[in-house]
Amino acid sequence: MPEITLTSYLIILPAIFFAGLVDAIAGGGGLISVPAYLAAGLPPHFVLGNNKFSSTFGTMLTTARYLKHGFIDLKVALASAFCALIGSHIGTKTVLLLNPDFLNYILLILIPAVTAITLLKKDLGKYNNSHEIKKITKIFLAVVTGLVIGFYDGFFGPGTGTFLIIIFALILKYDLVRANGNTKVVNLASNISAMITFVIHGKVIYMIAIPAVICGIVGNLIGSKMVVKKGSNIIKPLMIIVLCILFIKIVTDLF
Repeated sequence: MPEITLTSYLIILPAIFFAGLVDAIAGGGGLISVPAYLAAGLPPHFVLGNNKFSSTFGTMLTTARYLKHGFIDLKVALASAFCALIGSHIGTKTVLLLNPDFLNYILLILIPAVTAITLLKKDLGKYNNSHEIKKITKIFLAVVTGLVIGFYDGFFGPGTGTFLIIIFALILKYDLVRANGNTKVVNLASNISAMITFVIHGKVIYMIAIPAVICGIVGNLIGSKMVVKKGSNIIKPLMIIVLCILFIKIVTDLF
């Protein structure tokens, strides 16, 4: 069991608070929390276990808040969440057979393209036009989205929430707030599944995980309140920042 010191708390807890805030608004909180756990000296499996444990409860709170305010299309979100679990399982199995490095090279092209679309499409996620799509079509698109992004999450992972928000806004025509709400349902299903696995295998250090949960919940609470008040005006700029951080991470890992 890794040793937890005062320095560990000072590194991890503020980062988890900020990760929760960012994740509630635009997804991508793991890009902040995972490096913090690593910087505190936790081994990789404990990093993943503690990260899933702390993020699950914050995501649960954010999901409940969005549901309360009517920002979730529940049938669409649940269909996507169920298929994301299937996709994630397939992705996890695949990564054991293939080298995931090739995906980094694909993302070097994909992330700038997605960022450009997000910037150039001024009305992306500004209005909720999902009613223009037939219900059965929305469910089908949600299923495909869940499978594809779930596979990505199981195979690679970083930025999953941000990509989901963009797809829900771009293809299913939700405004960014509702796209975010639907995304949180998918994230929550994935997080609970992963958290249970890590808990069963003893990869959670509760003396740091429980304080991290509290910090993550506070961050998620503040972030979700900001979304409810300011909507897409705050989501889009932060989403661009998350994409830029992900791009820098991939370039650093590769070169």
